[in-house]
Amino acid sequence: MVTLEPLRADHADALLAFERENRAYFARTVPDRGDAFFTPAGFAARLRALLDEQHARVCRFHVVLGEDGELIGRVNLMDLADGSAELGYRVGEQAAGRGVATAAVAQVCRLAATDYGLTSLTARTTLDNTASMRVLTRNGFTWVENTTVGGQPGVRYVRRSLDAVPDRPQGTPRA
Repeated sequence: MVTLEPLRADHADALLAFERENRAYFARTVPDRGDAFFTPAGFAARLRALLDEQHARVCRFHVVLGEDGELIGRVNLMDLADGSAELGYRVGEQAAGRGVATAAVAQVCRLAATDYGLTSLTARTTLDNTASMRVLTRNGFTWVENTTVGGQPGVRYVRRSLDAVPDRPQGTPRA
């Protein structure tokens, strides 16, 4: 259904187009990245910084490709340390609701365990992003605590035992 590829410099044009096309859609549930991010120079600088972090093995960034090879999302592991990382992901509006995020998160959980040597992941989302909460619980993440995300009420999840495949949702947030 979907394929993950590590972020590379040659993804730049497709990734900028993806981010521009979905800017308003993403801003409904996550803080906007600001106008400078969407300029060619601003985006190029940010991409270079991401690739430097990836090269230093501080983070692992991936693009999500659809069946026809088009870029339809991103899934990232940030701040790798002590066997853990924070998961972040976004799927474009045209691919939303089709299981893409669930499949991409499942793939990155496997990569985290097998290729990156991680043993746990954390993730945060806003309380109004119920789709993201479903993706996390379907992938074995458990609600840990309420928090804030970009100044909005949110929840934090954790998934331990990355080598185990979840057979049912592992928890829901508490109001």
